[in-house]
Amino acid sequence: MPELKTIGLFVITALTEIIGCYLPYLWLREGKSILLLIPAALSLAMFAWLLSLHPSAAAAGRVYAAYGGVYIGMAILWLWAVEGIRPTPWDLIGSSVALLGMAIIMFAPRAA
Repeated sequence: MPELKTIGLFVITALTEIIGCYLPYLWLREGKSILLLIPAALSLAMFAWLLSLHPSAAAAGRVYAAYGGVYIGMAILWLWAVEGIRPTPWDLIGSSVALLGMAIIMFAPRAA
């Protein structure tokens, strides 16, 4: 079960980062309200806090590298679910490779 908890935490962390970056994008590129910066800042603060909750047994650099794989997968899902753009087979293959990399980095056996 620790694996599912780790992956779930990565997913929530990625979602907060994507939201925190997407809202300023809406303001800057789509002409939406500047007030979107308030939830964006809160989302990015939550993102930073969530990163601190990741397994302490893993080195920070290892956690950040593994998180990157989950971020890629979540960004492709965001592309589809929020932006309405269906991922290409290459998007799916690339995100699958990134997620496989995350699993190798996070769950490989290591000496204590």
